[in-house]
Amino acid sequence: MSGSDTMSDTWHAVLAEVDFPEEGKLAARIAGWSVLVVRTEDGFSALNDRCTHQAALLSGGKVRRGTIMCPLHGARFEAATGHCIGGAYADLRRFDLRIASGVIEVAVPDVPPGPHERPVEV
Repeated sequence: MSGSDTMSDTWHAVLAEVDFPEEGKLAARIAGWSVLVVRTEDGFSALNDRCTHQAALLSGGKVRRGTIMCPLHGARFEAATGHCIGGAYADLRRFDLRIASGVIEVAVPDVPPGPHERPVEV
């Protein structure tokens, strides 16, 4: 199930699965969206690269025990679901992810993100 609110999403190639970084995360800009692809022991997930607390880029945080931690204030989010744990912040938007012929692909909405879904980039 897609985490998007729009009627149409489009699949975009991100990276060959064999080339995924050892650190377990990859930030990508896809059709205007800031996407964070995370690999945990449970597999790959794609999330909006924006903390729901202070709009910081999550890609600067650490991936640990199936979670991504915000580098700004330490909010933690489950990589598989986007659910916030250890804090009272909204969940992250998830994007559908698939591996097709060895390539990681992510589906993002065909409409660009609104201001409430774009990270504050410093």
